[in-house]
Amino acid sequence: MFLAFLRLGLTSFGGPVAHLGFFRDDLVKRRRWLSEESYASLVALCQFLPGPASSQVGMAVGLMRAGPAGMAAAWLGFTLPSALLMLAFAYGVMQADAAGIGGGWLDGLKVAAVAIVADAVLGMAKNLCPDRPRRSLALVGAAVAALLPGAFGQIGVIAGGALAGLAFIRLDGAAVREPSGHYLPGRTASLIAFALFALLLVSLPLLAQATGSAGVALFDTLYRAGALVFGGGHVVLPLIEAELVRPGGLTREVFLAGYGAAQAVPGPLFSFAAYVGAMMPVPPNGVAGGLLALVAAFLPSALLVYAALRFWTRLAANRRVRDGLAGVNAAVVGLLGAALWDPVITSSLTSPRAFALALLAYLALALWRVPAWAVVAGAALGGAILL
Repeated sequence: MFLAFLRLGLTSFGGPVAHLGFFRDDLVKRRRWLSEESYASLVALCQFLPGPASSQVGMAVGLMRAGPAGMAAAWLGFTLPSALLMLAFAYGVMQADAAGIGGGWLDGLKVAAVAIVADAVLGMAKNLCPDRPRRSLALVGAAVAALLPGAFGQIGVIAGGALAGLAFIRLDGAAVREPSGHYLPGRTASLIAFALFALLLVSLPLLAQATGSAGVALFDTLYRAGALVFGGGHVVLPLIEAELVRPGGLTREVFLAGYGAAQAVPGPLFSFAAYVGAMMPVPPNGVAGGLLALVAAFLPSALLVYAALRFWTRLAANRRVRDGLAGVNAAVVGLLGAALWDPVITSSLTSPRAFALALLAYLALALWRVPAWAVVAGAALGGAILL
């Protein structure tokens, strides 16, 4: 299991949608571990859950075939290459800063983030906001997120999206069958996993406030980001930025440079957490902080996959649940749209040259279909020359 997903972690470029295509080719067509129907069912399940969908599909495959140990092996294999690359990039940024090397290439990475987030916003809007109610919900969500920046405003937008979905959205379509497999968690174990997920979500902010521990605060921030992100890795940007980019914390320049670099590595975008943890100005940072942040970001996904797999039939058949989640997805588009403006555009497009480089990067990514890693590398080179 570990070796199968390590191979995928080394070769799966292009974001979560592309990852799912790689998974299907390898796990369904080549290895025949799953039927097409079971794989489609797992993908549908993970689209309903917050967190990185491709990583969750990998966890679910590992769980079904080899139990909890297989789940851990699948996650580790898929995540390890990108996590190591992001830790190495963090140390490269530190050494470049210590040596006084010019920051033009970092500015280029920030410009790449503009193009990538803009492409994500428009692509998600096309898929997740196909009708007037959901487009309206996305625009209202963007306005609220812009007026009420911070974690509470973003959580409010997500909760409001769920309520609006229940009130105004009516989806059609048949329910998805529960995937079949060799292993499914027991009912009691599933309920315990969900209870642990909820307990950590509620208790970690209180514990961080009570102890004043930087480590607990870092774990809390990344855990909540992993627990509340619907719509893929790009949406983690505003949640982490609202918590960690502040005086005495990460600078926006360092944050956006890492986010841009994360687009150039294979595997899950949530491995960006390893970079964030390593770059924190106070301990735990470095490798310890990177590993702590990485575990915190993926732990909610693991608990939810474990909790939901057995109850998937009932969840998928509940039309009201599907309506509410459609509203959440539309609200997430609004959150990402607000993040595109602030901090991405306001912090990155500070000169006419940066604006021109961003337009070229977006043109290459969205119209010429240049791979994201090549766009990032080109933007970094362009930044070193022009910015």
